[in-house]
Amino acid sequence: MKKSILALFTSTLSIMVLMACNNNTNKTQQIQSTSMDNSINNTTQLDTATFGNGCFWCTEAIFQDIKGVVKVTSGYSGGLVKNPTYKQICTGTTGHAEALQIVFNPAIVTYSELLQMFWYSHDPTTLNKQGNDVGTQYRSAVFYHNEQQKKEAEYYKKKLDDEKLFANPIVTEITKFETFYPAEDYHQNYYKENGAQPYCMYIIRPKLEKFKKVFGDKMK
Repeated sequence: MKKSILALFTSTLSIMVLMACNNNTNKTQQIQSTSMDNSINNTTQLDTATFGNGCFWCTEAIFQDIKGVVKVTSGYSGGLVKNPTYKQICTGTTGHAEALQIVFNPAIVTYSELLQMFWYSHDPTTLNKQGNDVGTQYRSAVFYHNEQQKKEAEYYKKKLDDEKLFANPIVTEITKFETFYPAEDYHQNYYKENGAQPYCMYIIRPKLEKFKKVFGDKMK
């Protein structure tokens, strides 16, 4: 049985975040930890984050509703095949992960906060697997765009492991961003356009409701 885990980070000298694994119990743990100092300044200049955290249908729906997020695109990153199709991705042989490219305003939501949401939105301890979705395309990954993003991602990954917030070690890949290929049109805005479908109702909607209980004040 997997344990539920809740982590709390403050956003000045420390960042408050609630972390949780997929679980079958209602038990939670809560801690406070000091965050690394970072040089992100409040600005109207937009920034970009790229994450792989399982099926992009689910995670796209989460990040689209975050204040300060301007655009979320579902697609593929981290592989070698140029312009891959979804059919190719599903074979698990292209090297790509299903990924989100998130354009955001750091004056409203910081990269650190997006990292908190990233680690909460999936199970980062299962290698090449999220729930019933199995394959390298579902791996947990942070594709960093600059050295600051790399430092923050590495810091939080180590901190979460050191604090043993998950029952198992985090296997999230932290890799330099190279290329992002947008997925086919029918994958974009999937939940918003297909909310009445069974997968959306019984898989995505519960995840959204769970996320809102933790990050409700960050939602649009």
